[in-house]
Amino acid sequence: MTFIDFAHLKQLADASAAVSLPCNCADAAMLGWQPLPMTLELEQLNEVGTLVEDPYEEPAFAEYHPDGTRYESAEAPIAPRYYPYNQCLVVRCVKCGRHYLRYNEAGGYFTELRIRALRPQLLVDA
Repeated sequence: MTFIDFAHLKQLADASAAVSLPCNCADAAMLGWQPLPMTLELEQLNEVGTLVEDPYEEPAFAEYHPDGTRYESAEAPIAPRYYPYNQCLVVRCVKCGRHYLRYNEAGGYFTELRIRALRPQLLVDA
């Protein structure tokens, strides 16, 4: 899987923001982290690359919220070196071309795919 650096991630976010086609992937908004909506099939999302720099290194679980946002906030920064972004895949909707961030949340007794829209105004190279 291809590693996506910050400059490439910014390009993908800008391209995604320019998409104006109506699509069921945009209907769910996904501005903050949420479970993969049941209306969105995994086959609709192609994997573009990963934000995982080194798959053999234990990922950090520190989050980046300098302005007091929280994990689930729609305005939380997207900081690729911080959790959960450091465990994400970048995926692209095959119908409209919008890009999203996706990772597998693994709790004590469950796993759940989570997804969030890739929005350029929230990217932070921290």
